[in-house]
Amino acid sequence: MTRITTKALARFCGPALWRETRSIADNEDVSDLPRRAVTRSAKLASLPLGFAGRTALGLGKRTLGRPAEAVAVEIQQRTAEQLFKVLGELKGGAMKLGQMLSIFEAALPPEIAGPYRATLTRLQEAAPPLPASAVHKVLAGALGPDWRDAFTEFDDAPAAAASIGQVHKAVWSDGRAVAVKVQYPGAGKALISDFNQLARLGRLFGVLMPGLDVKSMLAELKERVVEELDYTIEAASQTRMREAYPPDDPDFYIPEVIAQAGDVLVTEWIDGVPLSKVISEGDQEQRDHAALLYCRFLLSGAKRAGMLHGDPHPGNFRLLADGRLGVLDFGAVDRIPSAFAERMGRLLRIGTLADIDEIERALRDEDFIRAGVTIDTESLQAFLAPITEPFVTETFKFNREWLRDMAAKVTDLRPTNVVRQLNLPPEYVIVHRVLSAGTGVLCQLECEIPARAESIRWVPGFADPEPASP
Repeated sequence: MTRITTKALARFCGPALWRETRSIADNEDVSDLPRRAVTRSAKLASLPLGFAGRTALGLGKRTLGRPAEAVAVEIQQRTAEQLFKVLGELKGGAMKLGQMLSIFEAALPPEIAGPYRATLTRLQEAAPPLPASAVHKVLAGALGPDWRDAFTEFDDAPAAAASIGQVHKAVWSDGRAVAVKVQYPGAGKALISDFNQLARLGRLFGVLMPGLDVKSMLAELKERVVEELDYTIEAASQTRMREAYPPDDPDFYIPEVIAQAGDVLVTEWIDGVPLSKVISEGDQEQRDHAALLYCRFLLSGAKRAGMLHGDPHPGNFRLLADGRLGVLDFGAVDRIPSAFAERMGRLLRIGTLADIDEIERALRDEDFIRAGVTIDTESLQAFLAPITEPFVTETFKFNREWLRDMAAKVTDLRPTNVVRQLNLPPEYVIVHRVLSAGTGVLCQLECEIPARAESIRWVPGFADPEPASP
């Protein structure tokens, strides 16, 4: 067994790196965030090796009389536990992928998903800020050696940090308060390197969701994250959103892009109550108001801007003093062609109907059920009915109890669970991320809002079709 593991790891890392990789893999303290490429290779390489070992162990247990289903569930749980543990220990691309793979996290039992989320949160909160000298170097490279002339004030301490960059508060030369987003040097290279290695682990991901076209989904995720590294794309997306939601909009405020060059993006600074604080401290009226605007923004993007804000984290939203919702961070944006928006809306509407045969046909048409995959329609209907409830009733109360019930349906890892047979088409990857994460935020807000009316108003194709003329 040792010889097999050694050879496999050597093949994965490359012969030239094998000796150093083995030493680091054996001796590294996992509390240290790995930064050298060889260290990352060692950790990523441990994933398929662990899967092979668990599969062999499972075969052995089956020969000793354990039920096949119980063994399969155990292999899936152990695979998921190692997968997210390793992703959580890596900073950069692997951690970014871990954050984005909500479909896999949704398929995990709480004892696995909970520690995984906690690991990511801890990594983000504990990430050491980029030293001021390094920040100044990035600014000089993007804005020129006289970059300080563009500002009357610049705070070297970051106001916020994320997986690929950090934000500083400053005052622009015209007196406006601005947010200066600075990308970590080397973030792009690390991100692409991680994705290229993780793309080789398709079989491992397939253990969790056998109905999923993992290769296509990972390719789509890689393309989106590569876009997120390009601040010219983010600046263009934010500008387009601001045009669709102009400064006099009664519901929303999109900060203006002030300047963009290289790995630096300067935008208007906005103050307000973070949505996370509304969740923890807001009264019912404030939570319902914020939730309605939050839902309206996520649903209206395709119709108003042809775009979908792809990162609906509470930290990206502020409740302003005038009651409007301020929106930040347009690095992850999905462009929604009008034809796709119509298809998406029709699919959402069909999902609220009682005709399960029509629902199955629609899911097959959109490749949510891949060719050759057999689905139990009764199980499918039982799974979809409560999930689509917010879009059926006049108003719906989102709460944690309902979310726990929904999570219980998806986290059942038995092979008979219909969820495991469903696919996530590449064009729906970001849509799924927004829908699932957005629903989670609404449940945290414990709000009651007319989600159906908002869908009819803003989602093309969702409204019932007009009756045909006689």
